Amino acid sequence: MADAAEVGAAKPSRRSTLLIELALAVGGFAIGVGEFTIMGLMPNVASALNITEPQVGNVISAYALGVVVGAPLIAVMGSHFYRRHLLLMLMVFFAIGNIASALAPNYHTLMVFRFISGLPHGAYFGVASLVAASLVPPHKRAQAVSRVLSGLTIATLLGNPLATWLSQLFSWRLAFALVGAIAILTVILVFIYLPLNRQERRNSPGQELMAFRRSQVWLTLGIGAIGFAGMFCVFSYLAPVLINVTQAPSYWIPIAQAAFGAGAIVGNIVGGKLYDRMQLRGVGWLLLWCVAILLLFPIAAHSLWTILPVTFAVGTMVSLSPALQTRLMDVAADAQTLAAASNHAAFNVANALGPWMGGLAISAGMGWTVTGYVGAAAALGGLVVFFFAYRQQQRLG
Repeated sequence: MADAAEVGAAKPSRRSTLLIELALAVGGFAIGVGEFTIMGLMPNVASALNITEPQVGNVISAYALGVVVGAPLIAVMGSHFYRRHLLLMLMVFFAIGNIASALAPNYHTLMVFRFISGLPHGAYFGVASLVAASLVPPHKRAQAVSRVLSGLTIATLLGNPLATWLSQLFSWRLAFALVGAIAILTVILVFIYLPLNRQERRNSPGQELMAFRRSQVWLTLGIGAIGFAGMFCVFSYLAPVLINVTQAPSYWIPIAQAAFGAGAIVGNIVGGKLYDRMQLRGVGWLLLWCVAILLLFPIAAHSLWTILPVTFAVGTMVSLSPALQTRLMDVAADAQTLAAASNHAAFNVANALGPWMGGLAISAGMGWTVTGYVGAAAALGGLVVFFFAYRQQQRLG
């Protein structure tokens, strides 16, 4: 559990806390736009680079794999840095990766640059979540984490639709250039508002690796890696579903993205509050909700007026993020940086797994809407892992 003393001997004022959370949330906004906008631009990228939509799905998976590799690696290697310094370095690196993505000349270089861009993602959210949790009383930690993650959800509501619309007008490359600019803004805000605390406790790499000796850490990561894949499976192929199944004009893609984003904002708030109230049991209820919504998606996809509210509901699956993030902080003991960063590695295993599974099913001729059924199966798998975690917790008391 995060120690409030880690941010300083004296707790910051409410105003200072809000400014720190705002600075961290802007970084989450940059990451959210960088991660998700390409999903709305799938037809544009495919056309510009002369590749197929499933190949663009591989570009999405390359970013996700970068997160999976970078989150634990940077958390361990950066464990001896002050959190302020680490956050600044991560955002500079993220800016460089996205600017390079905007300049990528072909499919293979774009794959490489998206992988590189994903490397700082998990460590940033992990360290930012620890900072946020240390600013508030223990019973409000999940809500503080959700406020930092609100940058990610606001990106899905506003940033992604806006970036998609602008990129449709000009070029898909503009989206990544904008992400690089927002990342640079984050560096400036964190530098200004997050003070350096030289009393902050720092771990050695060996101490951080101790987190992986705990079975509850692995089970929590498993819930995210498997259960969250369903959301990515559906959202990654939302644009081609709208065009090929719903028969909607392309200008509806940003509107559908905004519906998803509105759901993500609601889910982010609800997930934090539900975990603060119900702890691990709340995760089980969220997974049941995910299964139900994903099963509805193939039915709703045939009409514009049904796919939009169901896309909103799919967005509420983001509720798992603050819940699992806080759960890892609870079970990781003194190795919180690695555990918190690994949460986003798990989610990006899901981000790699979801588009890949959906692409396989689509390429096998099962139709665009099969993503809903594939996603529901993944959420059900996450629920199975949850039951193992819950039973073990009950046995241990």
